Amino acid sequence: MRVEPAWIDYNGHMNMAYYHVLFDRAVEEGFSLVGLGQDYLESRKASFFAAEIHTLYQRELRMHDRVRVTLQLVDHDEKRIHYYMEIRHAGEGWVAATMEGLSLHVDMETRKVCPFPEDIAANLAVMKTTHARLTKPQNLGRVIGIPPKAEIQEALSASGTRH
Repeated sequence: MRVEPAWIDYNGHMNMAYYHVLFDRAVEEGFSLVGLGQDYLESRKASFFAAEIHTLYQRELRMHDRVRVTLQLVDHDEKRIHYYMEIRHAGEGWVAATMEGLSLHVDMETRKVCPFPEDIAANLAVMKTTHARLTKPQNLGRVIGIPPKAEIQEALSASGTRH
């Protein structure tokens, strides 16, 4: 995918909202591989909704940068999907942003969370087994917050950085 000119904000880089556009496009493509695409919604009247996400912006993207978005299924149960994604610069390979997400399977007629059908659950199990071979993402389960000053000082001392 490519960063579009309309996505650039007054800071001269891609606005944070559009990172989620890229992530969302990749989620749709990735989970369509297990049968959770638009045709699933139309034929089975069910879909999946984002329940929680955590995004880490690591490096800015600029106009016309080409990117590659990856998706790794971390876990799933009868009603939920836990996944991790990265946006990488397509040419240079550096990570621009990561996202950890939790989505819920929803019956679109009742708009309530419900179990995956057996075939979709089986497809998710295959994807999970395949993705289990991948390295566990370093940012998985990251907690947001400001660390106590003692932790910052300790990290700086350990890295040899002057403070």
